Formats: sequence, C-alpha cells, structure tokens
Amino acid sequence: MASTSPDTASDLAPPFAPFFGMAGVAFAMIFGSLGAAFGTAKSGIGIAGVGTFRPDLIMKSLIPVVMSGIIAVYALVIAVLIAGDMAPPSDKHYSLFTGFMHLASGLSVGLTGLAAGYAIGIVGDMGVRCYMQQSRIFVGMVLILIFGEVLGLYGLIVALILNSKS
Repeated sequence: MASTSPDTASDLAPPFAPFFGMAGVAFAMIFGSLGAAFGTAKSGIGIAGVGTFRPDLIMKSLIPVVMSGIIAVYALVIAVLIAGDMAPPSDKHYSLFTGFMHLASGLSVGLTGLAAGYAIGIVGDMGVRCYMQQSRIFVGMVLILIFGEVLGLYGLIVALILNSKS
C-alpha cells in the first residue's frame, strides 16, 4: 500500500499557491491606484474651480494631489516586494502560507490606500475651495489631509510586517 504522506517538502506546496501571491500584487496595485486616482480626480476638480477665480492659489492647492500620488507609491512598494519573493515553482519552494501572507499584504495596503484616497479626495476638494474664500483654513486643511494620508501609511506598515513573516 502506498503511503499518503508527502515524501519531500516540495510536495507540501500546492501548484496554485503562487496564485494568491500574484493576487496580492494585483490587489495592492488595483486598489491603491484606484484610491490615488479618486483622490487626484476629486481634489483636481476643486483645484480647477479655485484656478478659475484665484489662479495665484494653484500651487498651494496642489498638496492633495501630491498626497494622493503617495498612496500609489505605497502600493507599488508592496507589489514590488511581493513580486521579488515570487519565483517559478521549479526554482523555489512557495508555500500556501506564503501565498496567503502575500495576499493579506496586498489587500492591507490596497484597501487602506483606497480609503485614504477617498478621504484625501473629499477633504482636498472642499479644502481648496474653502481656502480660496478664507486663507486661515490652510493649516487645518493640511492637518486633515495628513490624517487621511496616515490611513494608507498604516496599511503599508501592516503590509510590511505581513510580508516579513512569509
């Protein structure tokens, strides 16, 4: 009677395990870029409105767009780290645990990037419009934007910790 236990460590890794790692890369980039795109588009609408009436305020009003772009960079960092750990099945052992950790890393940075981009877009749109009317609101707007940005940073930190455990 043949033994049902695996003979080597490579038999423990199912062939579909890298799918979860690649899904982590995809989710990180898709959701992170969606958040960055929404934040850029939404705050860009407000900046265009400000530029119509007060073109001198355009440069200071670009802060939400820059902060939205940083969200995509967080996702890119995690996607590159995950992709760097991946290899063809014949070259390296890639376990199901590693695949799920990479999936969790990608979802962590991607979904928090989506939430942060949404927050930055809403605050950036109204913030630059209010800044056009009252210049004293600038510091408060930047502080609220930082609190929105830190959501994505928390996701990056968790994703880095998860990625280091794989």
